[in-house]
Amino acid sequence: MSKYNEQIIQLTEATKRLGEVLAVEKTSITRDSAIQRFEFCMDLAWKTLKTYLEDVHGVIVKSPKETLRSAYKLGLIEYDVAWIEYVDLRNETVHTYNELLAEKTYQALPAFLKILITLNSKLKSL
Repeated sequence: MSKYNEQIIQLTEATKRLGEVLAVEKTSITRDSAIQRFEFCMDLAWKTLKTYLEDVHGVIVKSPKETLRSAYKLGLIEYDVAWIEYVDLRNETVHTYNELLAEKTYQALPAFLKILITLNSKLKSL
């Protein structure tokens, strides 16, 4: 199995798990779990795109934002400022913890899940 195919499987599973935790009643435990799953999903999303860009298009990218910009140029994602904001949010959540940030992040996750599902579908169809 190729690296790309393995990443697609991992991204699909991580997306399902994020959806699962967002579907249950919010508690501090489920909120924190959702944030952790968001971080996994964000990492898997950009790394899967990076692999695809390099393997299929020969585009070498080194960072999440560079990857997302290149993916947009090739029509893999809709360039929504939200993708870049999610990268920034992920970076904040990994390095900082406070209640306000946790709440802000949790509130953003349903919209993130929607664009993540769209990305999953697109990547599977390639």
